[in-house]
Amino acid sequence: MIADRIIEQGTLSTDGKRAAVEVRLPWYRALPASCIGGASLAVDGVEAPAESLRWEMNGRSFTLDGLVANTEEWWFPTDSVVLSGDIPVDADGEHEVTVGLTLYIPYIVIGADEVLHIEEQDAKTMTARKAVAA
Repeated sequence: MIADRIIEQGTLSTDGKRAAVEVRLPWYRALPASCIGGASLAVDGVEAPAESLRWEMNGRSFTLDGLVANTEEWWFPTDSVVLSGDIPVDADGEHEVTVGLTLYIPYIVIGADEVLHIEEQDAKTMTARKAVAA
């Protein structure tokens, strides 16, 4: 719905082994974490392995599988989350970042026991900044 605003411009960071980018909700209403059906992250055409993806929301870190039953955490349209994964990226030069999202919209019923799901993708070119060690 608002696919061109999924990736926050200028937010790519790397420690050389992992890359992270801030992501915005491509929907107009807040959704519980359980409505996040999937995500992908690629930099310069190299996709992060699905098992390495981490979703940082509301100060907490989750695997995508950890979001499935989570109805306590909410993603609001005004908040960015951080999507990260194992992708070796140099902090020099420009990089093409691609993020894919699958979301379930629980209040739009489209069939018997079926709700609307949307699949959106955004790509942006940006320079990576070196991640600061925590």
